[in-house]
Amino acid sequence: MGEIVTDETTGRVGAEQKNNVAADPLLLALIHIANSEQILFCESSLTAGLPLVNGMLTPELSIQAAKRAGLSAQVVKRQVTEISSLVLPVILLLEGNNVVVLKSLDVENNKATAYFPLLGREDDVSLTDLDSEYTGFAIFTCPDRTSPESVKKITGIDSDRKVHWFWGVLGHSWRIYRDVLLASVFINLFALANPLFVMNVYDRVVPNEAVETLWALALGVFFVYVFDFLLKTLRVYFIEVAGKKSDVLLSAFIFERVLGVRYENHPVSVGAFASRLREFETVRQFITSSTVTALVDLPFVILFLLVVFYIGGSLVWVPLIIMPTIVLIAFVGQRFLHTTVLKMFSAAAMKNATLVESVSSLDAVKALSAESKLQRRWESSVGQLSFWGLKSRMISANVTGAAGFLQQLGSVAVVVVGVYLIRDNQLTMGALIACVILTGRVLAPLAQIAGLLVQYQQSKLALSSLEEIVNQPQERDSDRVYTKRTHIRGDIEFRNVCFSYPGEAQESLKDISFKINAGEKVALIGRLGSGKSTIQKIIVGLYQPQKGEVHLDGIDAKQIDPSDLRSEISYVQQDTVLFSGSVRENIIFGKNGVTDQEIIRAAEISGVSDFVDQHPMGFERAVGERGEMLSGGQRQAISIARSLIGRASVYLLDEPTSAMDNTSEAKLIANLKETLKEKSLILVTHKTSLLQLVDRVIVVDGGRIVADGDKETVLDALKRGQLRVS
Repeated sequence: MGEIVTDETTGRVGAEQKNNVAADPLLLALIHIANSEQILFCESSLTAGLPLVNGMLTPELSIQAAKRAGLSAQVVKRQVTEISSLVLPVILLLEGNNVVVLKSLDVENNKATAYFPLLGREDDVSLTDLDSEYTGFAIFTCPDRTSPESVKKITGIDSDRKVHWFWGVLGHSWRIYRDVLLASVFINLFALANPLFVMNVYDRVVPNEAVETLWALALGVFFVYVFDFLLKTLRVYFIEVAGKKSDVLLSAFIFERVLGVRYENHPVSVGAFASRLREFETVRQFITSSTVTALVDLPFVILFLLVVFYIGGSLVWVPLIIMPTIVLIAFVGQRFLHTTVLKMFSAAAMKNATLVESVSSLDAVKALSAESKLQRRWESSVGQLSFWGLKSRMISANVTGAAGFLQQLGSVAVVVVGVYLIRDNQLTMGALIACVILTGRVLAPLAQIAGLLVQYQQSKLALSSLEEIVNQPQERDSDRVYTKRTHIRGDIEFRNVCFSYPGEAQESLKDISFKINAGEKVALIGRLGSGKSTIQKIIVGLYQPQKGEVHLDGIDAKQIDPSDLRSEISYVQQDTVLFSGSVRENIIFGKNGVTDQEIIRAAEISGVSDFVDQHPMGFERAVGERGEMLSGGQRQAISIARSLIGRASVYLLDEPTSAMDNTSEAKLIANLKETLKEKSLILVTHKTSLLQLVDRVIVVDGGRIVADGDKETVLDALKRGQLRVS
């Protein structure tokens, strides 16, 4: 960019911004355009949950980010000189993953005005210099005034026509399915070539020994079959392309909904939940398999019946009688299959839940000698799955066999009836053979669909299961414009908060009220299960109170975007969670643009450096799945280091040193005293040594606050027995 901006300091500033990987030029460009359009939005919500590449937006992801900002965006290939001034501002994609926002264009004078996101200012540039770095692709944006949300805000009319998440995505491929239908029309028309060819050979060529006519007919049929082969190949290709496109979009959508679900609605059994998610593959295979071709070919049954009637007359009654019989058998079989497939799903979920729970907690299983119990549970679920699977396959096989039997019976019946018609001079030999072939074409789609009943029932139940997942309440309300917060000071206030966990009748918090000022250091102490950790989870937005309000800096926490909230609040959970990868990857997990200096600083404060420096791999040391290659204290140190990365102003620590030795704990306390000097701290602990970090103590018991005051006063009351809290 130094070649474009005519400022002698630009090269230096541009280099500094380039080294700062946290600077996302595409994101900054979208923010600039949205601000210029005076659109209200929360900046952090633009990228929250998106699969960023190296912590930055890509042109493809910018479409989703723009939608969140209330903009409609599209990537277009267009030369700079061909861009109309009516569509400005436009984001131009430059070499080196850089962008500029084109604000005005003067082609005659070879100049333009552009906004440089990395520099944060506008400058005049020559079109020649701009074009030398322009990739030829631009992102056109405009306020999305046609969205249901925008229409409702402007007119007060709710014009939101709910588009189904599954069928709506399939609808995006309607042009492909249109081509599939067109190909099917010709394929089914070409299917008439074979019976007509045979009929003419038997009725005209053979009696008259017309060899020339035979070769002419054969050559014509040959070309028809060549085109038929090409069209069938293209039809399969189109179906697979549509399936792949839908698979990518639907998989991304489902996983986004899973990650965005409210925490109180998270699944109780991870294994059973994973089993339900995996059933999406069943739906996808059903939609993109031979089912599509069978359904597309079904309407052409009428065409073949008309041809049978034209050629064989009363012979058409044979397939007309057999067709409803096949449909009836398929309907009856489907009624039985529904129950068996439902039982299969339940058994499969139990089997998967047992497997995941056993493997993920193998150390506890061995320590408790619980192998026998889990083995019985596994064998029981496998036995149930095998039983109901066998039953469903037998029903399907019987239906398929019956449909095949009727299809063969139909061919025999056509021959028998046809012989009588030939005897009465109402039918020719060639016409009879043609009718036999056409009858097979009439009954084949029905028999094929009858054989797909098991897949249909599985797909139907899988789609219903996925529907429940997709419709779970989401943490981020797409219809709400959150209050933009560039910084949270740390004033926290609970106003008559009541909360009970999902499915629990007893309240965990009962009319809780307190206020913590910015920079204050507070400890929450109390009995096991008194509600201390619950208070922290409500502060960080994992749970919402059923009654009362939680205010941050005087604003209801519900009005703050969850991504904004959690960027300002660091939460160290009681149960340390690490992910497969290295120590470095776990420290910066979920963070973008973290420098080595920040990692080293966090590691020194938390004590990670003490064991990393002694390992030959250093920060690249593998932690294993769930951090199983590290000790409990080491995992806690990494979790604390992770919390120190970023710009948090509030720290929530829940038993942060429960697995640490006294030396490591003492060193951590000394470091945290200095590090959190100007930060807010809410500490949950049963260790009196950690109370060195706080000045105020809140005692929670039975979901209520029983004491709140300065540390010395509350601890003295506890010692005197004036408060009975363990």
